[in-house]
Amino acid sequence: MKITGFRTLTTLQEWGRPVGDANGLIDDGITEVPVVVLETDGGLLGVGVGSHADLDRLFPALEGQDPRATSALHDRMLAHVFKSGHAGATFGGVGAFDMALWDLKAKMAEEPLWRTLGAADRFVPAYASALEVAVPDEDLEALFQGWLDRGFTSVKIKGGLDLNRDAARLRLVRDLFRRNTARPALMLDVNESWSRKQAVRHISELERELDLTWVEEPLRRWDAEGMAMLTRSVRAAVATGENLTGLEQLRPLLAAGAVDIVQVGSMWGVTHFLRVAVVAHAHDLSVSPVGSLASPVWHAVAAVPNHLAVELQSLTDPIGLRTDHEVADGGVVLGDEPGNGLSIDEERIATVRVREAWSRADGPHVRPARAGLRLVAE
Repeated sequence: MKITGFRTLTTLQEWGRPVGDANGLIDDGITEVPVVVLETDGGLLGVGVGSHADLDRLFPALEGQDPRATSALHDRMLAHVFKSGHAGATFGGVGAFDMALWDLKAKMAEEPLWRTLGAADRFVPAYASALEVAVPDEDLEALFQGWLDRGFTSVKIKGGLDLNRDAARLRLVRDLFRRNTARPALMLDVNESWSRKQAVRHISELERELDLTWVEEPLRRWDAEGMAMLTRSVRAAVATGENLTGLEQLRPLLAAGAVDIVQVGSMWGVTHFLRVAVVAHAHDLSVSPVGSLASPVWHAVAAVPNHLAVELQSLTDPIGLRTDHEVADGGVVLGDEPGNGLSIDEERIATVRVREAWSRADGPHVRPARAGLRLVAE
């Protein structure tokens, strides 16, 4: 079977609440979900999600190839953008194609991807994460009820701009999740919004009364020296890596001892996750993928020995996209359908009106001019 073509679709995730972080918000809670479909001469389709960036430049690396050669094809795609580089959005295009390749490989084997990858258990531990920075305190209980009902014992909130507000919301979610465990795991994600000493001061103050499991992206993603200093100054683990596009970007952090939980952006694909997991395992570190619509990567998670927990941001699927899994017992139970667990209703997706709100000029993917430069809380 050979790869013959590809097409792209875009659908929407309806969160039902404002979503965002310290860098900005999507007020109406509707975001775009790019979908990629790889076509073959045997009629099988491979589905990936995450990015449409540079697909036309990447596809010649795949055309006419056997989709089962996943690792080799990943490197062929990187080679095709060698001169301009594969970092940034381009790596998202590599990841989307990579997910579709693994989907085809498992479908050709007529088994779910977690089996193809060698996993023995279909259950994947997870934690609750609702992108809830704009949700009022009084609405958090209702927001997290679905995770509580499904047995979750770990929760991450967004923060970083107001220490008092962060402390109050961490106390609130701690008390909510005590319904399921005496000591819930609490994580705070500040999305690179602090300077080095701000991070030490804020985390130290929170740790006077709270047991933080990790603090996520406290500093700029490349600040290996700063994060090494930080992880030695506080009790909480430093979690980072979701925005690193390639092993070469992770290497300085590992060399400096600057990361405790190695995170991987789910949109970067299955092959990248597997490679990062191996490198982290060699350093006796755990891995944790970031991003909710990550059914393909969850299959890979089930197959590595050092996985900690996946981020589960939503309990519903995007319009016209179905994921073959169940959320129960504080995690994800992967299904038995052949492939990576993604199936699409193209007629339903065709009715979607895309607005590109996620990439608007005021964020949340735009770093504020005063990020890391604030003397007082905002």
